[in-house]
Amino acid sequence: MKQAFDRVLLIEDDSVEAALIRHCISSFAGARAEVDHVQRLAEGVSRLAERPYDVVLLDLNLPDGSGISNLHRVKAAAPTVAVIILTNVEDQEGPVAAMAEGAQDYLTKRHMTSELLSRSIRYAIARQEVETSLRASEERYALALAGARDGIWDWNIEQGEIYYSPRWLALLRLSASDAPPTPATWFDRVHDEDRAGLEKALDEHLSGATPHLEYEFRIRTGSGQVLWAQCRGVAVRNASGRATRIAGSLTDISDRKSTEALLVHEVLHDALTGLPNRSLFLDRLDLAIKQHRRDPRRQCAVLFLDLDRFKAVNDSLGHAAGDEMLVEFAKRLRMFLRPGDSVARLGGDEFAILLNDISGLGEATLVAERIHDMLSLRFAIAGKELYATASIGIALSGPEYERPGDLLRDADLAMYRTKHERTGSYTVFSSRMHESLQRLELETDLRSALERSELVPYYQPIVSLEEMRVIGFEALLRWFHPVRGLIGPDEFIPLAEKGGMIGPLSWWVMQEACRQTHAWQNSNPAFSDLSISVNVSSRLFSEPEFATRTLAILDRTGLKPQALHLEITENALLQHESATIRELTALQETGVKFHLDDFGTGYSSLSYLSLFNYDTIKIDRSFIAGSAGSHRNRRIVDALLGLGRVLGMEVIAEGVETEEEAQKLRDLNCRAAQGFWFSKPLPSESAHALLVREHGRHLDVTMLHPNGGSPDN
Repeated sequence: MKQAFDRVLLIEDDSVEAALIRHCISSFAGARAEVDHVQRLAEGVSRLAERPYDVVLLDLNLPDGSGISNLHRVKAAAPTVAVIILTNVEDQEGPVAAMAEGAQDYLTKRHMTSELLSRSIRYAIARQEVETSLRASEERYALALAGARDGIWDWNIEQGEIYYSPRWLALLRLSASDAPPTPATWFDRVHDEDRAGLEKALDEHLSGATPHLEYEFRIRTGSGQVLWAQCRGVAVRNASGRATRIAGSLTDISDRKSTEALLVHEVLHDALTGLPNRSLFLDRLDLAIKQHRRDPRRQCAVLFLDLDRFKAVNDSLGHAAGDEMLVEFAKRLRMFLRPGDSVARLGGDEFAILLNDISGLGEATLVAERIHDMLSLRFAIAGKELYATASIGIALSGPEYERPGDLLRDADLAMYRTKHERTGSYTVFSSRMHESLQRLELETDLRSALERSELVPYYQPIVSLEEMRVIGFEALLRWFHPVRGLIGPDEFIPLAEKGGMIGPLSWWVMQEACRQTHAWQNSNPAFSDLSISVNVSSRLFSEPEFATRTLAILDRTGLKPQALHLEITENALLQHESATIRELTALQETGVKFHLDDFGTGYSSLSYLSLFNYDTIKIDRSFIAGSAGSHRNRRIVDALLGLGRVLGMEVIAEGVETEEEAQKLRDLNCRAAQGFWFSKPLPSESAHALLVREHGRHLDVTMLHPNGGSPDN
């Protein structure tokens, strides 16, 4: 802070007193202080306009002015300069009046000394600087308040008074006369639903639980309008931590709230029809389900609607006409719903209705019938008269539903049943429909199972009954589902057939089985004659160049054609006949073997043998099971074995499950068999271990009996 001075303006008409004052200044300031002396007030005012001064020494009794008015003229000319009054008048009230009007000190000349004048000048300059700085700060604060968008409030908690700035009053359309400086002016205008929250937020801050006050609420203005406001504030606390004062701002956030509400509406509503979308519908459905669980008498139902033949409208009249129809349909749905019910557009031409607080299924079906009646009225779309129908699925709330998506899903399933069976009607969901859903989900999972390495080839040994050793394997596919666990081929192969995935699966299994078999053959010379049997779907024959692709797999894997045995079901040839026979013959000429699988189970089993020259027939397990104890089954097996010998074909018996069945087949001179009695299907590692163990036992027998005879011989 500046206390030294360089320039002094002395306004004094008495030359003697002026000389005395100059002497006092020079005695403590020396030559560095420049003193300008004038005898008239007007001349002093002119000097102040011409150059800056650190302090003015002013006599109140001058030829051209007297009293406090002299001070006023000086301060008007130089508001920021320090002024010290000099007088010969002994007056108790004079100093007080002078100080109140802006003077920094008041000295009586007859008592003035160099020391007194020095101290007075230094303090006057210092006080003037503080006042100037404070005034500038106050002006900045006033400008900030005037220019601020927010309204300012300052609450003296101990006195119970609140200062409201002009901007605060303007925000609430209030005049000063309408707004006493009390909390009631503010809080009595807060919306009833928001007041408790505001008071809670305020109490939490005043108690010290939160570092600052911040809350959004609705408040009523003087004109009756309701606006959204946000208040912020911070409390001032005494030494004991108790809040004695809190000040802050009030901001009009109505525009932001309107924008937020619009964004929320857009997020939760369909842009075309204005109806709630799936997210909002599920939220309302969740509330209805919870109400039902608390009170089972309060039932609800979901109607899932799909406009029939809507695609034809889009294709023939254009998407604009389709949109127009959806909007009109949405309007009609809104018209007859009760308060508390909800209708939503889920996407495309799919809609859903939530019926709340219904007595039972009858009310839901009645609404479905009313919808069909409503649709019977024509639509005027794109200048044309159109009529529409809708397929509707209905699902009723129950204790089994905990999630809204499940109830909506079941209504969707029921709608699809309607779509497939009788469009333009409705179907009520039943638990049997879940089986269809599970099949659909399983089919979807199957499409990506190969990519996720969930499908694994297993290998079931084919055993020589004469030597009791493994001569080959049949490749069987297993699906290890990440959720459902092991799924057998009887369950997923039909899905693959129906869904058009059997081709990629079959080629992949053939590739893996050939590769694995060749690896086993190369691992030990004793395994060089192993064969691999692969089931071939009849659908695979319809693929172009079936034989070429099969030979390409053999070439890539290095497996000899003679080691690949393709198993074909009885009806494969009848479905494709001439084209199939050409492909099979081409492969057979390279050495690939063909087995007729499940022989004896078809309607015309013998006729199949005339269509193609098979290498082997496989007797179905239905004839093997119980053949040991059934004279009739044994005779059938014997006849089939005889048929194979007459036609020059090998025979393999499937499904051998007991030692007795295996012995009977040996007695009938059946040369090969497979079944659980020998081994269940094995993963590749276990199948290889089986080969190694069997080879070890064979070596032991050979060493004990060099001629290969039985130990019993």
